[in-house]
Amino acid sequence: MAEKISMREKVGFSLGDSAANFIFQTIMLLQLSFYTDSFGITAAAAGWLFLVARLFGAVCDPIMGALGDRTETRWGKFRPWILWTAIPFGIIGFLAFTTPDFGPTGKLIYAYITYMALMAIYSANNVPYAALSGVITGDMKERNSISSVRFIFVTLAVIAIQGFALPMVNHFGQGNSAKGYQITMGIFSVLAVVFFLITFFTTKERIIPVAQQKTPLKQDISDLLKNRPWLIMFLVFILMFIFLGIRNSMLLYFFKYYLDKDSMAMLLEGMNKGLFGLFDKLGMVGTNADIAGNTFSIINILSQIVTIVGLTLSRPLANRFGKREVFKAGLISCMFLAAAFIFVGPKAVVLTLILQLLFNFGWGLGAMSLPWAMMADVADYSDWKNNRRATGIVFAGIIIGLKVGLAIGGALAGSLLNIYGYVANVAQTPQAQYGIRLITSIYPAAFLSIGIIILFFYKINKSTELQMQNELAARRNA
Repeated sequence: MAEKISMREKVGFSLGDSAANFIFQTIMLLQLSFYTDSFGITAAAAGWLFLVARLFGAVCDPIMGALGDRTETRWGKFRPWILWTAIPFGIIGFLAFTTPDFGPTGKLIYAYITYMALMAIYSANNVPYAALSGVITGDMKERNSISSVRFIFVTLAVIAIQGFALPMVNHFGQGNSAKGYQITMGIFSVLAVVFFLITFFTTKERIIPVAQQKTPLKQDISDLLKNRPWLIMFLVFILMFIFLGIRNSMLLYFFKYYLDKDSMAMLLEGMNKGLFGLFDKLGMVGTNADIAGNTFSIINILSQIVTIVGLTLSRPLANRFGKREVFKAGLISCMFLAAAFIFVGPKAVVLTLILQLLFNFGWGLGAMSLPWAMMADVADYSDWKNNRRATGIVFAGIIIGLKVGLAIGGALAGSLLNIYGYVANVAQTPQAQYGIRLITSIYPAAFLSIGIIILFFYKINKSTELQMQNELAARRNA
């Protein structure tokens, strides 16, 4: 009988992903805007930076997967890496959002060094963390439960970044956004270090490869390439994170340069009255307020609350219908809702709010937590078929897909902005505004649609999950 995982351990494990998302969400949502509007490099230069640095991170992932599988300590294979990388992760995360007093060339070199270092330490931390989810338990329902708890905590971190980062930047910067980013990310980096340490001290690795198992890297890679569910999830992750890399990078531009500021101010004023003047006290309304940034933050807070509602429904639906089916349904809904942003007029702020709420509900329901739980199933599939377990390399391989997707998505977002004539911190031309709308909606949705088609070929359904779970448990007991 599978061991029940305590809520203490589920929460402790989940805080590790909250920590990583203090950096990850900022990378996806704010870093392009930080580089173009605060740090002071062009959108095209930022796009190339994203491509090079994130592909470099993708190269680091399989190295970390192989190292994790071959690590032998009294704490296990993967937990030690979370401990060893916690403080470096916080320091580099802070430096990556620090603007040095250099010229244009010096700034670009600094950006490359710090961002590539951030991608390397992210791999060293996140690949073992992801693999840890595959060895805490082999019970499918417990995995679904851990995944649900994990992504509730991820959503709380996302609320912190999407809801409070920009107000904190404005508060600490006092008109100097570069200084504001540095202080804000310093606070989040300290929290990340603390959360990583909690994850290390509260979790336990229970699934251990058999002592006789040999671990030649060549065999690990051969098993991986013959693992059809892994290949499918690898491609799906690439396309899903191209979608996120493009869309999330562009949302702030959509608010800042396309939506009508008077319409956003009216929405904030209406919410302010309903909250008994709370926004007044926080300085979020009025002539000196950052109306676009504050509207963006408030809509994101509300959206993430709806994400939590979707996450709470995700687990029981996955238990009943299987992870694959719920994941597929979530992606389909998100594709259509993202594409619908092309129809939003500049004054349709309420429609923007409604679409974003529905999008986040669909993402929480099917697309946020389930693919990560499916990664553990893919590791089980390799063990089930080959009688060899290589959890680290399986997770690392799929995280390569994540990094490659973000690299392509970030590069496309910056390059397309440049093609449509974007100029930082000025009113945009109609052509640039049209480009911002397309890059927020149609372009990312097109990539996601291809991922959905590929997902139809993924064959691990609910009955296969149960068969693998029972047979692998029998082997371990034997």
